[in-house]
Amino acid sequence: MSAALDLRPAADTEAGSLRVALVGTPNCGKTALFNALTGARQKVANYPGVTVERKEGPATTPGGRRLHVLDLPGTYSLRARSPDEAVTRDVVLGRLGGESSPDVLICVADSTNLRLVLRLLLELKAVGRPMVLALNMFDIATRQGWAIDLDRLSGELGLPVVTTVAVRRRGMDKLLEQVDILAATSPNGEQVWREPNAAELRHAHREADRILKACVKQPTLPDTWTGKLDGVLLHPVGGMVILLAILFLMFQAVFSWAVPAMDLISAAFDGLANLVKANMPAGVIQGLISDGVIAGVGSVLVFLPQIMILFFFIILLEDFGYMARAAFLMDKIMGGAGLHGRAFIPLLSSFACAIPGVMATRVIDSKYDRLATIMVAPLMTCSARIPVYTLIIAAFVPRETVYGFLNLQGLVMFGLYAAGVVSALLIAFVLRRFIWRGAVEPFIMELPAYKLPDARNVLTNVLLRAKIFLGRAGSIILPLMIVVWFLSNFPGAPAGATQPAIDYSLAGIIGHAIAPVLAPIGFNWQIAVALIPGMAAREVAVGALATVYAVSASADDVATPLGTLLAQQWSLATALSLLAWYIFAPQCLSTLGVVKRETNSWKWPIIMFVYMMALAYAASFATYHVAVALGGG
Repeated sequence: MSAALDLRPAADTEAGSLRVALVGTPNCGKTALFNALTGARQKVANYPGVTVERKEGPATTPGGRRLHVLDLPGTYSLRARSPDEAVTRDVVLGRLGGESSPDVLICVADSTNLRLVLRLLLELKAVGRPMVLALNMFDIATRQGWAIDLDRLSGELGLPVVTTVAVRRRGMDKLLEQVDILAATSPNGEQVWREPNAAELRHAHREADRILKACVKQPTLPDTWTGKLDGVLLHPVGGMVILLAILFLMFQAVFSWAVPAMDLISAAFDGLANLVKANMPAGVIQGLISDGVIAGVGSVLVFLPQIMILFFFIILLEDFGYMARAAFLMDKIMGGAGLHGRAFIPLLSSFACAIPGVMATRVIDSKYDRLATIMVAPLMTCSARIPVYTLIIAAFVPRETVYGFLNLQGLVMFGLYAAGVVSALLIAFVLRRFIWRGAVEPFIMELPAYKLPDARNVLTNVLLRAKIFLGRAGSIILPLMIVVWFLSNFPGAPAGATQPAIDYSLAGIIGHAIAPVLAPIGFNWQIAVALIPGMAAREVAVGALATVYAVSASADDVATPLGTLLAQQWSLATALSLLAWYIFAPQCLSTLGVVKRETNSWKWPIIMFVYMMALAYAASFATYHVAVALGGG
């Protein structure tokens, strides 16, 4: 069952309902618990003034009390070190404008790994709010042989303890019953929390270790399955081979399995546009709806299958417990480039689209580590580049086999991907070694227990990611496409015009004006025109090129495929130069818009635009002139 999600700003808490906040460390199953409590009635928005997502939904206790449940971002401490952790702290302490502290806190813990959550619990107790501890994944702890004295643990902490298995929806009634009891019998105390000093931190760590030793007994027999799996998956060589194989399968799925759905979506929008043209009189309104609105929405939705497949793999692997281990394996490579080990997940997400990749940098605590990852995420070869790469490679690279088994076109495509990855690592190295100097924060991560993913939980989270992507990317691209349509159609060709209509449009005028600037890198005016609408989204450039060459084609060339026309009219040097341009150029205003959202400043998207544009021009200039010197001109 999928969740009915709402991306509008969060509404005020329903009158008479109790505010309940879920707090816990990352990978404790908190979101699965939230899904089990709220079902398909979730709402997603952003907290005011920040880019951190706000997830909330209603629930009802066995006693009939209405609850307003908040799923707060994971945190190890109220001493916030990241935007996500700062939101959790501010919500718990009632520091967000117009909001009071939650009436009840539910601290969610991974039953197989209680040490870190005990330290968090000691901080939360000082907040003075009624609280219950939910020992989640209790079935895994029992199966592994952990012995937890629930009564002793409750007595040591001074709060009720309930066991839960969120993915199986076990323990939900008992948990809600405890919330009911706390709401009726536990008055809110005075908030006395303040950031602890070093001595207080050491004391809290000792106290957490004492409670753990008194209440929890480790398995007498080791968790052989976890040990055996980690022995293979974390092996320095074998583990990397497995990781690369998983990534290969993931990308094959993203670029192969999604094709039928993408073709279906594309055909549906083409049919809708043709329907509008067939049933509306020709004119401005028809063109705006068919070429502006429908084409704009279609250009976003066509990549939705790839986004969903990628997030399906990511969520599946994360629920299984593998993503933390993949980040651990990649830490040495990331660290060599000056990036944090957690940067692996955002960069991986950017292969589908830089928008979710930039959003995923929230898992990185350090400001400069996070900014460095944001600044290089768009260099990953996203799916929107594929139409451009495919068009040019098919037109200029022969379908030949090299070394007896390697496809030459495939090798060129692989080289473009590799160029993006290597350039991202090099730029990150420069940023962290020469601009944002200082050691990368150590990568400390508790490896979660392996567990079978819950199909409903995976589906709910995939649909959530898809809706967030559509809400954010679509809201930016759609108005831009309307602007592009306007630029491409106005002021229009005068009566008796002899040039193609696009020459008289604002886009055509701008294209001819900037063509001399692009001439040193081998671009003609048609490419200059295509780059303008291509700023809305990279793949739009293919359609723009098709339009430019279609309106200016001779009668003999009308039925000629676009790739053939390019091969006839471009030099190899120009084609290679354009490929180099698309490796680096910031041809995606929606990504720049999301960077602005995530950094709450125009400074960083402007810097990103300038440095990527400079890199693109330099790379294209070098590529074009080397190719000309070698006879490709």
